[in-house]
Amino acid sequence: MSAFVIARVNVTNPDQYENYKALAPATIAKYQGEYVARGGETVTLEGPAETHRVVVLRFASLEAAKTWYHSPEYQAAKKEREGAADGSFIAVEGL
Repeated sequence: MSAFVIARVNVTNPDQYENYKALAPATIAKYQGEYVARGGETVTLEGPAETHRVVVLRFASLEAAKTWYHSPEYQAAKKEREGAADGSFIAVEGL
């Protein structure tokens, strides 16, 4: 069963965040993940206005998503995000 990682990211240092953006895609690909959405235009249809960068990833399974997130490769990329952005990452099983 596929799984999705949904990230809401508040970028506070765009220049430093570019380092993270340069590293993250290779880690996702290594764990057979793919971008579904990556910081595109958002429209709030209900509830509070979304002001964060939204990223959606697809993985083959929830286990694969967790393996990617905890991998040494992604943790190294994540270090580049420290001080440049904060956010919320969740993983959810798909249908």
